[in-house]
Amino acid sequence: MGDPAFAERYRAIDARDTRFDGQFFTAVSSTGIYCRPSCPARTPKMQNVTFFLTSAAAHEAGYRACRRCLPEAAPGTPEWDLRRDLAGRAMRLIVDGVVDREGVESLAARLGYSGRHVHRLLSAELGAGPLSLARARRAQTARSLLVGTDLRLADVAFAAGFGSVRQFNDTILEVFAARPGELRARGRRGAVESVADESAPEGGAPVRLSLALPMRQPFDAPGLFRFLAARAVGGVEVAEVADEDRLRYARTLVLPHGPGAVEIVATDAGAGWRVQATLELSSLADVATAVARVRRMLDLDSDPVAVDTALSSDRVLAPLVAATPGIRLPGAVDPHELVIRAIVGQQISVAAARTHLTRLTATLGTPYTSSITGLNRLFPTPADIAAGVAAPAVGEPGDPDRPLRLPGRSVRTVTTTARALADGELCVDVGADTESLREQLVSRPGIGPWTASYLAMRVLGEPDAWLPGDVALVAGATALGLLDPDLSKQAAHRALADHATRWAPWRAYAAMHLWQAASA
Repeated sequence: MGDPAFAERYRAIDARDTRFDGQFFTAVSSTGIYCRPSCPARTPKMQNVTFFLTSAAAHEAGYRACRRCLPEAAPGTPEWDLRRDLAGRAMRLIVDGVVDREGVESLAARLGYSGRHVHRLLSAELGAGPLSLARARRAQTARSLLVGTDLRLADVAFAAGFGSVRQFNDTILEVFAARPGELRARGRRGAVESVADESAPEGGAPVRLSLALPMRQPFDAPGLFRFLAARAVGGVEVAEVADEDRLRYARTLVLPHGPGAVEIVATDAGAGWRVQATLELSSLADVATAVARVRRMLDLDSDPVAVDTALSSDRVLAPLVAATPGIRLPGAVDPHELVIRAIVGQQISVAAARTHLTRLTATLGTPYTSSITGLNRLFPTPADIAAGVAAPAVGEPGDPDRPLRLPGRSVRTVTTTARALADGELCVDVGADTESLREQLVSRPGIGPWTASYLAMRVLGEPDAWLPGDVALVAGATALGLLDPDLSKQAAHRALADHATRWAPWRAYAAMHLWQAASA
């Protein structure tokens, strides 16, 4: 009871603090249930409380989910981006569905350890092994689909990743103390925010369903959607950001069981932004993976209050944080795609990179038929790029018919990196170790520290990534009066990097503020 972390968490549940929802779970021995921190029920006695980092750990300890606060509906924990250790890397892969698709041994192989070691470490660190953590993920997905869509119960079981309807029924009963039909009926007594447009796909037709995506407020939807809109690749992405109260972004997706697409609409509800995602999928089995990737792209599991509080302590950033609370780090739905995009955009403007990438996609991307207006292509795979892009000889003018009209050195960097990604020589995924990934990237010809840090920021969600040599960061800092405009280029970059150390561990979020200041 004298543990400072216990005392802090107990104060949070006593205050019904929504900021901590999803960051830990409160188990109460006298009732046998676990709740989110903001549960409106009476605060339990301190001696009856145990805190768990994951819902899976609470399941393993014999607790069931609270029917009142539905802890499985809380946003995810930001800890998996903050933690650079094995547990954090494993959780990012589990959330992406690796255990469900490939098994524990494949998860362990991706992490570079044995399955036994990964199980032992996760059990010690998080209170549950990889199978239990994956099972909790399935339960969360199932709950969301039961109360938020009209999918048939059997389709919900399949979409959530269960191997059989019986396994689905048993898990829902064990976790929520209710059968799937009862859980759906109970959820429908409240406001139903989303429904499925169709049931399971038949005859190759895609399935469409819509889900609300919870997040912690505040949420800088305008800044995030503008960032994505400025970089939208024609045919792959489309964005509408002119309306201040309703923002739209859509893109095609390459998923484990086939191509798909997502349309995201953010609306200003007065008390905060609300986000709704409509998925278009080849297979229901990709629901959970698609949702997880969209959440990473929008950084919906961030703790904006922690970020804003830390950055507000700097007198230069404080006005920016006050003007734009809840800033987010744009993530990636496809790590390999972002590697190519980052390399193409290394030393050219955002607009120029968008032009080159749109041409590349029009030439090498696979056609995709979507009901979402503006989407008609999948971004080309690394194998397609390696085979379809040829580098001109040094000094040879770029052929206007080439997919990439970049200097020969840049084209060679794109093709060799694409080949390395296709062959598995270069592994870039959400479970990568930050420092190892940086080392692998900068060791390759044509890839520098800026690109490596940018990929760590957007693929891994690295909150402390700093982009050395970024001219827009210097421009933003100079506009804010942080840097003397008469400093030389090198001196300005050094001075800004030195000052940025005080923004740790949130330097990537500070960079987003500086980028916005530069564009303004």
